[in-house]
Amino acid sequence: MDTRTTDMLPPTLADIEAAADRLDGHVLKTPTIELRGLSDHLGCTVIAKLENLQRTSSFKERGALNKLQQLTDEQAKAGVIAMSAGNHAQGVAYHAAKLGIAATIVMPQDTPFTKVTRTKSFGAEVILHGETLTQATQFAREKAASDALTFVHPFDDPDVIAGQGTIALEMLAALDEPLDAMIVPIGGGGLLSGMAIATRALQPGIELVGVQSAEFPSMKQVLNNEPVVTGTGSLAEGIAVKEPGLLTRKIIAQHVDNIEIVPDSLIERAIYDLSQRAKL
Repeated sequence: MDTRTTDMLPPTLADIEAAADRLDGHVLKTPTIELRGLSDHLGCTVIAKLENLQRTSSFKERGALNKLQQLTDEQAKAGVIAMSAGNHAQGVAYHAAKLGIAATIVMPQDTPFTKVTRTKSFGAEVILHGETLTQATQFAREKAASDALTFVHPFDDPDVIAGQGTIALEMLAALDEPLDAMIVPIGGGGLLSGMAIATRALQPGIELVGVQSAEFPSMKQVLNNEPVVTGTGSLAEGIAVKEPGLLTRKIIAQHVDNIEIVPDSLIERAIYDLSQRAKL
């Protein structure tokens, strides 16, 4: 059972707008486009935000950079540490290097070699420790305490959440008409939390939907007060999170209308459709 407690307050729309100012010129304002082929196939208008075009190929660098930009001089001099098996690691490593901040990334021992080498290529020290993300996280927290490093959590941090929320600001500003629904994947919940706060403030009537892999439906389970039961792997490995955030679950419970659970077979079909019908 999760016995952690948190006194963190969720970010506000003002916090997300401040994050957008900090990130301006440092991350790509990715295109917001209609996927016409997919829209025709599904019989509705499908709009996508192409965060895969970021330098590290993921939205994760938004939250990482917003956190790094707010370190004190002492914290920046001491360095940061993060736990991640992929995208968050690369976001922290890339922007820490640009800011002249030493970064240590803890990854589980079975992390794919390509992710380890890519993270190292951005200038971070990589430590392989533990068989699971939970074990890697515990080690990273212990090292943060012993070496006076700032721990940069991949999702359960107000500054990280605010950084991810800038996606919604850009997306809504780019559209001439309001959206009927916004659909966002859930791993630990940082992306959906930030986007939900911004979107609820700017377009209150929108339907907000989170999506999880059937192999890792942990957020829906904890919000339903059910025991967390997950599989051993998923095609959507980036959202294969067994323990969602404490802050993020509060935000999602408050703002999100529904969480849909989809099997890997439908995720495969979505990837195929994006590739063949949207050429993404």
